[in-house]
Amino acid sequence: MLAGAAASPAANHENFLHCLSTSPAANVSKIVFYTPANPSYPSVLQFSIHNLRFNTSAAPKPIVIVTPQTTSHIQAAISCSHKHRLHLRVRGGGHDYEGLSYVASRPFFILDLINLSSVKVDVAARTAWIQAGATIGELYYQIGTQTTTLAFPAGVCPTVGVGGHFSGGGYGLSLRKFGLAADHIVDAHLVDVKGKVHNRASMGEDLFWAIRGGGGNTFGVVTAWKVNLLPVPENVTVFTVTKTIQQNATGIINRWQQVADRFPDDLFIRVILDRTETTTNSTATGRASFNSLYLGQAQSLLPLLQRDFPELGVEREDLIELTWAGYPTDSPLEVLRSRVPLTRKRNFKAKSDYVTEPMSERALEGIWRRILRPDIEDPELIFSPYGGRMSEIPESSIPFPHRAGTRELYGYLAPHVSKNPRLAYVNYRDLDVGSNNGAGFTSNEEARVWGVKYFKGNYERLVRVKTAVDPRNFFRNEQSVPPLTAWK
Repeated sequence: MLAGAAASPAANHENFLHCLSTSPAANVSKIVFYTPANPSYPSVLQFSIHNLRFNTSAAPKPIVIVTPQTTSHIQAAISCSHKHRLHLRVRGGGHDYEGLSYVASRPFFILDLINLSSVKVDVAARTAWIQAGATIGELYYQIGTQTTTLAFPAGVCPTVGVGGHFSGGGYGLSLRKFGLAADHIVDAHLVDVKGKVHNRASMGEDLFWAIRGGGGNTFGVVTAWKVNLLPVPENVTVFTVTKTIQQNATGIINRWQQVADRFPDDLFIRVILDRTETTTNSTATGRASFNSLYLGQAQSLLPLLQRDFPELGVEREDLIELTWAGYPTDSPLEVLRSRVPLTRKRNFKAKSDYVTEPMSERALEGIWRRILRPDIEDPELIFSPYGGRMSEIPESSIPFPHRAGTRELYGYLAPHVSKNPRLAYVNYRDLDVGSNNGAGFTSNEEARVWGVKYFKGNYERLVRVKTAVDPRNFFRNEQSVPPLTAWK
């Protein structure tokens, strides 16, 4: 090789592995990694791929998968990545909708945090330390086995990793009562671009603000989060009531739009639209599932619904009481610990929008027509109401600013959703709204196209933080906030 020439990917690969194996961290405990020559490589790679769009032979594969067991292993991986110019992607639960935690367009390795998954709950202090590779289900399990009167307001899917979930804000069915997961993070441990380990005090408030909603794999590698736990009743109430088009689903959704964000903060009702078959002649029809969590007992929920939302027709037998930790699965708590999805993995494309005014029944009927198209496989649209605590927290408190299925459907919804910009939720990653270039050397002007859709006015502050902590854009992906100056 000529002096000054770039090393080949194969040379980078071998040099990177040698660097890892001879690092000081490896002298203390073995750094486990997998290359394509290892028989376990396919299973390790595929285990945390939840979108089958990216589990194909054509999808780019990592040169190496590193599975750290200590923070020092992460420091070694960052150091070796610098030395041998091998691009880094960080994977927690593997639920990134565009596969950005395990797919890249240039030679790369995955830092898979699956072994950093411990959760330590302090009931007396009402706090928990959660390693970044833990899942939401593991967090709920550890809380639920120690107390029935404390909770944490994260998402409903137990296999989602807390690292990505918290990094994007993270919402669940108790957001109207408590806000986002990121609203209750009080400390964190982070490895920066130089391999230095920080807590909240040493990283400073700007960086601590940015990692709570500014997107993952952007400012450093968060290894653990400290959160406040929140009081809940010993029993909560859940229900799912379904209505088809023939059962006036459209009219009931229309009424739901008028009341959903005005219910007491303890009540959350979302609506899931999909396709099913009629019971009479097995023809396709639209179905609306009204899915609810109420932080209270059934005896107080039923009269509330009968008074404020009688159109739904909820009856006492529809209401199920259980502990808070049991609501995501309505199964024994042990089920929460499994990293195997409760539903089958599938090939999907997801998009997000913010509806600021109620949609007309005519607009809703247009949604049904698209859901009923036979050429669209497994269509689903979810309406989640805000209001409550979400309306009280300032947009700038964390990077997530939004407080108050298919591309054709997305186009159809344009007149009915937020505009200038058309907003989106960063945890529902969507490269259609804009992306950095494949090499990652995107200008701030290019990135602003998608950045303001996710972060609104908070985008500029995120850029300033990025410029201060990672000016050469080491931590980057197709939708990571870039520094002010584009480096090559």
